Amino acid sequence: MKNRLKVLRAERDWSQATLAEKLDCSRQTINSIEKGKYDPSLTLAFKMAKLFEMPIEDIFHPSDEDLA
Repeated sequence: MKNRLKVLRAERDWSQATLAEKLDCSRQTINSIEKGKYDPSLTLAFKMAKLFEMPIEDIFHPSDEDLA
């Protein structure tokens, strides 16, 4: 799944560690999500949406492979 997490984080000048702390997860989880190697749980996706004050769909969108 593709995402805008890195861009949203950079706009706020947050490190991966800072974002991880705000979301109560590990920095490695944030890194894996940003690289598209890991899809967050629904709970974590909702936490991100609340933190960034936007719908989940504005943060995450399926890649072409996800739709095949």
